[in-house]
Amino acid sequence: MSSPVKTRPHGRTKYVVEKCHCEVCRTASRAYENHRRRQRAYGRQAYVDAEPARQHVRKLQAAGLGWKRVAQLAGLDHSVVWKLIYGDRKRFDGPSKRIRPETERKILAVRATLDNLGDNALVDGTGTRRRLEALIAMGWSKAKLAARLGMTPTNFGSTMQRARLHAATVRAVRVLYNELWDIRPPEDTHRDKIAASRARTYAQRHGFVPPQAWDDDTIDDPVAQPEGTEPVRRKGVLPPAEELLYLRKCGESVAAIAARFGVKENTVEQALHRARAVAA
Repeated sequence: MSSPVKTRPHGRTKYVVEKCHCEVCRTASRAYENHRRRQRAYGRQAYVDAEPARQHVRKLQAAGLGWKRVAQLAGLDHSVVWKLIYGDRKRFDGPSKRIRPETERKILAVRATLDNLGDNALVDGTGTRRRLEALIAMGWSKAKLAARLGMTPTNFGSTMQRARLHAATVRAVRVLYNELWDIRPPEDTHRDKIAASRARTYAQRHGFVPPQAWDDDTIDDPVAQPEGTEPVRRKGVLPPAEELLYLRKCGESVAAIAARFGVKENTVEQALHRARAVAA
């Protein structure tokens, strides 16, 4: 790991570290000392203990933020955070013992939010799973969602199972969810109708709830519970014939199918009879 310190411009730092006594450096040093004396006269601290800021940076690093990213978000030169964590190699010093109050304030203000994290940082996957489940409850098939996310079906399935996911994946699912949460999937073709029906059936079996059951402020909270809404259903409309046969093959009773789609059992029996005749 190499030091980020570059050739210093003329100023107080060059005066102190490199012992440059040119007019620019001496003027900058005098100005600094005058300012420090005034601050002391006003009862203000020139420096504070660096340890709280250092511990905060380490926590941010553990959450997936690199030290350079912390410096960028804090609006500080890279060398400031480098010295805080690793020390000044050129001067053979250890990590900073004291820093300016303004530097501490800027560092402590940095948060490891999803937007700040690098793509490969691992974060909690609860909200991602709930968003995908909600879209499936709307009728969006896994295949359609995977295609929109640029995933293979296998990767999509593992995404819904993992406890922690890469920040890039979480961000991509959020974008997709914000786009589709109030839009039903296309059902213009026979194939699309079957895919949507199977997605809703799968969601009902596994207890998935639609977007309306979640609040934007709680969907990412692992301990939050969805509001008491039922999965999306299309009352009074039976699914395509192939889907009906699929439900029966999976063990769904005529009564359960009738209750699921809000029709009479006789209607289901007639539809199944027609579907079997066509398939024969």
